[in-house]
Amino acid sequence: MKKTYLTMPVIPILLLALVFPVLSANKPPEKGETLPVFNLPIPKNPAEKTYLGLSGDGLFKIPQIKARVVIVEIYSMYCPYCQKDAPGINELYNLIEKNPNLKNKIKIIGIGAGNTSFEVETFKKTYQVPFPLFSDKDFSIHKACGEVRTPYFIVVKINDDGSHQIVHAQLGNYPGGEPFLEIVLKASGLK
Repeated sequence: MKKTYLTMPVIPILLLALVFPVLSANKPPEKGETLPVFNLPIPKNPAEKTYLGLSGDGLFKIPQIKARVVIVEIYSMYCPYCQKDAPGINELYNLIEKNPNLKNKIKIIGIGAGNTSFEVETFKKTYQVPFPLFSDKDFSIHKACGEVRTPYFIVVKINDDGSHQIVHAQLGNYPGGEPFLEIVLKASGLK
C-alpha cells in the first residue's frame, strides 16, 4: 500500500512534464521574443524580390529582408476580417512607400495560413495587394507561430548584426494605416 501512495503523486507530475512542452509550443509569438525559424521562397517576381532586397533563387528567412523593420501579417483568404482589413493594410504600405524616411526601412509581407499559391494569388488580385504574399498551404509556418487566429500581425525589428526581435504582436483589431504605422514606429524605435 505504501508504494501506491508514493507513486500516485509521481504520475500527474510525469503527465504534466509530457504535456507542458506541447502546450508551450503552441504559444503565439510575443514582444521581446525572436520569430520562429521558417523559410520562405525568394519571390520570382523581380519587383517583389527588389522590394525585399533579396537576390537569386531558393529560400530566405525574415531577418534576411533588407529593412530595419518587417511587418508580417498572417492571414487567410477565407478570413472575413482579413478581407475587410486588406484595403487598410494596402494604405499602410502606401504610407510607408511614399515616405522617403521610411520607404527602405519598413517592409510588409503576408503569409496565407493554409492557403495554396492559387489562393494567395487570388487574394492578391482581388484586394490589389502591393506587397509580397506567401503560401503556407501545409500550415507549417502557422503552427510554428502558435496556430494564431487571423489576421495576426508581428512586427520584427532587424538589428545590424542580423539578429532580430519581435517588438509588437497583435491579433486583429487593425486600427487603420496611420494608427498602425504609429504603433510600428513607436515599438521599433524608428520614430
